[in-house]
Amino acid sequence: MSSRGVESLAQKIERIGSPVRMLRDSPHGPFKMQYPPVHSNWQHEQKAVYETAVLFDQSHHMTDVYFKGPDVTRLLSESGTNSFATYGRNRAKQLTICNDDGYLIGTAVLFGLEEFEASLVGPAGAANWVQFRAETGGYDVEVKRDERTHDNAGRRLMYRYEIAGPNAMQTIEKVSGRSFDDVGFFQMTEFSIETRQVRALIHTVIGLPGRDSRGMEIFGPVDEGEAVLDAILKAGEEFGLVRAGGLAYYTDSMLTGYPAQPTPAIFSGEKTQAYREWLPGDWYEGKLSVGGSFASENVEDYYVTPYDFGYGHLVKFDHEFVGRDALAQMADQPHRQKVWLIWDRDEVMRVIASSLFDDEQNRAKFLDTPLGRYARVHCDTVLVGDKQIGISTVCAYTTNIRSWFSVAFIDPADVRDGFEVEIVWGEENGGTAKRNVEPHKQTTIHATMKTERPSVISA
Repeated sequence: MSSRGVESLAQKIERIGSPVRMLRDSPHGPFKMQYPPVHSNWQHEQKAVYETAVLFDQSHHMTDVYFKGPDVTRLLSESGTNSFATYGRNRAKQLTICNDDGYLIGTAVLFGLEEFEASLVGPAGAANWVQFRAETGGYDVEVKRDERTHDNAGRRLMYRYEIAGPNAMQTIEKVSGRSFDDVGFFQMTEFSIETRQVRALIHTVIGLPGRDSRGMEIFGPVDEGEAVLDAILKAGEEFGLVRAGGLAYYTDSMLTGYPAQPTPAIFSGEKTQAYREWLPGDWYEGKLSVGGSFASENVEDYYVTPYDFGYGHLVKFDHEFVGRDALAQMADQPHRQKVWLIWDRDEVMRVIASSLFDDEQNRAKFLDTPLGRYARVHCDTVLVGDKQIGISTVCAYTTNIRSWFSVAFIDPADVRDGFEVEIVWGEENGGTAKRNVEPHKQTTIHATMKTERPSVISA
């Protein structure tokens, strides 16, 4: 049993017989969005990300875990690869968490709330590991969880809105009556919106140059959320602010090179056995689904390092942390490189037509537009001839480049701009047992490798 009196992850894996089978045959169905997929239409909302401004309601789909006590900073520093030399109140980080062997457990946004209080916001893999360490590692830290809406038996504690796009800061400056030029990237600030105090993080989900790339994530007590939302939407009318849904959020954040979350590197090995015994089997890790054409019975083949993930700049050796020695040995070694794969238009149309009109034995895996995500973690094989050169992650279409694309991890010797590759689309043996995977036949889709982010096409 886990420490919470339910089946632990270790027991669940033993009952199913294999962590790979648990992940690949997950019964939990399709990827769920905790807010409306669209408010108008996804094409209009995608364009607004780069042409005017958008507001994403992020109040529901992420888990918030709060850590409070005199050992908070030590706990976070000893858990994450990031430097904490400049950490403190109103400072934030993209916290990167690894196991002892240097493989990613997860990432989350760390908010420094007070001197002895912080929160981790995002998919729960990283926060669950930090909570385990807080409760079992002798730290003087209290933990409070605010589960995402889907898993929350009560009411969320906080609202969270993200405003992005070239007119985002103009909107916020109007509603707040102040400038934010003095607040650096990934720094936090506090201000008022119609007498309601809010806190905010300056960051971006787009890749425009200079000031146009700055956006803001605003949060505060949930009871004040509607009033703050109304004020922002009203202020944004002048600047073309569009309320956008989940499809625009996921597809255009991928365009920046975000490959979604990794497979947590906690399903194997003696050093994480105690964690698997502590972790409830119905938490994030136990309900995780892994899909795609890459198939291995060794769960460690699905693990990635922060270097593979494009997070090498977040690995700092100025402190002691879990995985430090392993990552130091990896630092000067070749790593898979993150690239964009631009899918061939005609072959995408062939796959879509086959998925709709061919018989069950010959149809391709359905490509759900604009987000082809049928598992929480996607791993599709990338080939040159018969040679596998990497893994393609979650795929999407955006009208901003007028193409299907995916973010991929490619072996360094095979990274070449303009290189043509093949993506194996669909799963082995007619599809795994995931409820949302229909019987289908594997096929390939040609794609062109891009080492720089694709250029946005203006209207």
